[in-house]
Amino acid sequence: MKMIVTGGAGFIGSNFIFHILKKYPSYGVICLDKLTYAGNLSTLKSVMENPNFRFVKEDICNRAAVYRLFEEEKPDVVVNFAAESHVDRSIDNPEIFLQTNILGTQVLMDACRQYGITRYHQVSTDEVYGDLPLDRPDLFFTEETPIHASSPYSSSKAAADLLVLAYYRTYGLPVTISRCSNNYGPYHFPEKLIPLTIANALNDKPLPVYGQGLNVRDWLYVEDHCKAIDLILHKGRVGEIYNVGGHNEMANIEIVKLICKELGKPESLIKFVADRKGHDMRYAIDPTKIHRELGWLPETKFAYGIKKTIAWYLENREWWEEILSGDYQQYYEKMYQNR
Repeated sequence: MKMIVTGGAGFIGSNFIFHILKKYPSYGVICLDKLTYAGNLSTLKSVMENPNFRFVKEDICNRAAVYRLFEEEKPDVVVNFAAESHVDRSIDNPEIFLQTNILGTQVLMDACRQYGITRYHQVSTDEVYGDLPLDRPDLFFTEETPIHASSPYSSSKAAADLLVLAYYRTYGLPVTISRCSNNYGPYHFPEKLIPLTIANALNDKPLPVYGQGLNVRDWLYVEDHCKAIDLILHKGRVGEIYNVGGHNEMANIEIVKLICKELGKPESLIKFVADRKGHDMRYAIDPTKIHRELGWLPETKFAYGIKKTIAWYLENREWWEEILSGDYQQYYEKMYQNR
């Protein structure tokens, strides 16, 4: 099998590539990535010499380049991780999110239609469902939950999902969609809560927490997510959506305090900042469908996964310190200095 993985130099995409090349040594994997600020070629260092791996630097919105790649490689499967994904950035500049997340998805599916594939998989997010109230712990997102996106980011992902389903119904394109909860683990870009907190704590810098830190997220270890997508690709039903959740809800402030404890850092580093506009209160996924149909369950307990994640950041300081010394620092200061 030959597989194009878009956004493969990012957090989840790179972990997925590692998983596929390890589990299926005969598969060919082509990573298509624009290498925006969140894409890091050094992340793929361990597989760059693998004869079954190829890296292509290109934008999924570039129709000519995408078609050329499909003509060259004739892939069987496309897995689309490529997306602008940070909510704060989408609030600051929505346009790039609409271009990449919607129009880029269209380009990929048009190429799939023209050159023929056995499966197009869209990696989506639970954020398309909006949020749940904190006082209703009995409520969970299912695949039947209506879309109710809150931010330009989640709206763009919701639009892409609808477009994917439209291509299935209108053109018969063999598609699947997965909507996952918050991922954590190795190679997570340090603008997100867990890696940001780890990096700042190690440098004894303030730990910014939105509002009172009461927003609840369902945390999923990235390797478990990769295994879920693997199952969907090989055994999932065409035209279906699968929710992928970690069965681990925690408030943001709990996460930050836990990281402080693990690193032996004082909670006095915590700094509450002005809340994000339209901040969703709670995400919680019901993964019954993927468990019932494909036998998937999250394997990594959060207490173990967060220790593994912290250990990885301690052992790979060069990877994230290089990021923090670049353009990201300007963005970080813009986002937090006056909050």
